[in-house]
Amino acid sequence: MATDEELRWADSESLEVWAPIHAWRTLAALHAEEAIEPLLSLLKDVDENDDDWVLEEMPEVYGRIGPAAIPALAAYMADTTHLTWARVTAVSGLEKIAQMHPESRDESVAVLTEQLKGYEDDDIDVTTSVIESLVKLKAVEAAPLMERAFAADRVDTFAMGDWYEVQVELGLKSEEEALEERRNQAVVQSVLSNIGAGGSLSVSANAYTRHTSRRSGGDRKKAKNKMAKQSRKKNKKRR
Repeated sequence: MATDEELRWADSESLEVWAPIHAWRTLAALHAEEAIEPLLSLLKDVDENDDDWVLEEMPEVYGRIGPAAIPALAAYMADTTHLTWARVTAVSGLEKIAQMHPESRDESVAVLTEQLKGYEDDDIDVTTSVIESLVKLKAVEAAPLMERAFAADRVDTFAMGDWYEVQVELGLKSEEEALEERRNQAVVQSVLSNIGAGGSLSVSANAYTRHTSRRSGGDRKKAKNKMAKQSRKKNKKRR
């Protein structure tokens, strides 16, 4: 019932359209491991049909089913033939499992870290989501790899924040230390830019101000959701 296409796309005013949602919630409550693979077929609808129900609820479903879902989600996440936001949903599922089953945290972090190793060629939205999940799981052990992804400009900093913010989130630096480091970096970049342009060595007070405000987690989630919708619509047009 959870994957029944006729029910899922029934009239939005009908009672039938709610049946799949109640079905997958029931499967989650029952920790139904036999549902792990069948439910993966729903993830494509995040991209193809802008299905926010799947985007928002499926990670929670897998979180409640538990660690048995890690291998299937890891394989789905790694398969680049799957669509971007379907893969992002799998990433979120791995994060939820780690949060709801602390004993599985290391396993989830390991598969997320393995995925991040391919940041140079992977979809930037998937990479950003992987880093976001690692940060939420306080995966300090993956910090050097995250830093390399940021340095390679393979992270969406509008949705995620920059490397300085991530260091604060991971507890590697205080906000004051991160701000000072960011300021120094901005000054250096401004000086080099002025020299390259044949200008003076004076540095504008605004050289680093665009980096100094940190978004709250709620603002970042809103930005991510908005960009997700825009990205999914753009991908539809390409197809």
